[in-house]
Amino acid sequence: MNDIAPVRQLAAVSRPISPAKFAHFVLRTGQIDRMAEWYQTVLAARIVFRDERLCFLSYDDEHHRLALIQIPGLAPRDAQAAGTDHVAYAYRDLGELLATYRRLKEHAIVPHWPINHGVTTSMYYTDPDNNRVELQIDNFATVEELQGYFQSPAFAANPVGVTYDP
Repeated sequence: MNDIAPVRQLAAVSRPISPAKFAHFVLRTGQIDRMAEWYQTVLAARIVFRDERLCFLSYDDEHHRLALIQIPGLAPRDAQAAGTDHVAYAYRDLGELLATYRRLKEHAIVPHWPINHGVTTSMYYTDPDNNRVELQIDNFATVEELQGYFQSPAFAANPVGVTYDP
């Protein structure tokens, strides 16, 4: 414990406690410059710390949402290997998602899979190391509407969704 952290009450051990929020994720890379530039562009992120081995990026009030670790000679990941499939970022509305699509297209960054999943309208991108990033909006205004869709014949018939041209 440090002197800066506020005093917290201990929760009862009998109930599970979920995390308060998602903090960050870390990627190993052999091309930290390309990866940092790509994530700065895609997420409209800023670098909060950088040296020859580490790069921390954030796009909000969190100290960092993404960290890159430089490992010289590391090859891009095999897209067919086990591991994380993608990381998703949500926008407030369709206007923000489409404005982001247009901005990224100007930088020659285009989605490899635009799809309306039913629950979300999404665009999947691939970073320089073959990691997938989903940019999305929720298609339902309430949790109740979303749960209703999950129970619907439409979702049962097509749980993946349909591709579209952004």
